[in-house]
Amino acid sequence: METQERPVILSILAEIDIQNIYLYGCETFGKNASETFKAEVIFMIRALKNLYELHPECRFIPTKNRTYRNIIFGSYLIIYRITPSRIEVLKAISSRMSISKIRAARHIKI
Repeated sequence: METQERPVILSILAEIDIQNIYLYGCETFGKNASETFKAEVIFMIRALKNLYELHPECRFIPTKNRTYRNIIFGSYLIIYRITPSRIEVLKAISSRMSISKIRAARHIKI
């Protein structure tokens, strides 16, 4: 069965998270490494338009229809929601965050 292409929308919080990850990376690993990391994150997010079913269900936000999924990238989880009309990228969270903060992504409105 072929996956239906859907537009990918980022929440304001996801955009802020990605920028903060980039800034942290610049300070910690240098600008080149941080730019490469950010480019890979953006590439993976853009690929969700066709590959949203590829990634596993977010185990911290289980649903019957596996609506909430996550991309595991380095030490980060990129949490997204599959809706009938689009893919909503909700947060980019360090995997070291508390489970309650990860679960809070469920309540993000776009």
